Amino acid sequence: MSVLLEFSMSPLDKGESVGAYVARSLDIIDRSGVPYRLNAMGTIIEGEWDQVMAVVKLCYQAMRKDCKRISCSIKVDAREGHDNRLKGKVEAVEKLLGRKLKK
Repeated sequence: MSVLLEFSMSPLDKGESVGAYVARSLDIIDRSGVPYRLNAMGTIIEGEWDQVMAVVKLCYQAMRKDCKRISCSIKVDAREGHDNRLKGKVEAVEKLLGRKLKK
């Protein structure tokens, strides 16, 4: 079953600027090999359930090394029989609109 998982994870005990911690998670995500899209409020990853959950767990473990309080929001869309939804869902909306959307 293909899963789209959107998540946002950041430390709550490191002040206002947490870009270095987010970058560390993005390095883990990028090296994992799963398809992903970074946006201003989080990251969407695509794969099988165990695969995407393992990536989230790795990000959490890395952040936990030097953060005592972590906030994590996760949203999951699991759908049987459909792959490449990270790209396909956007293309479907663009087709309905008859034009490309800003990225």
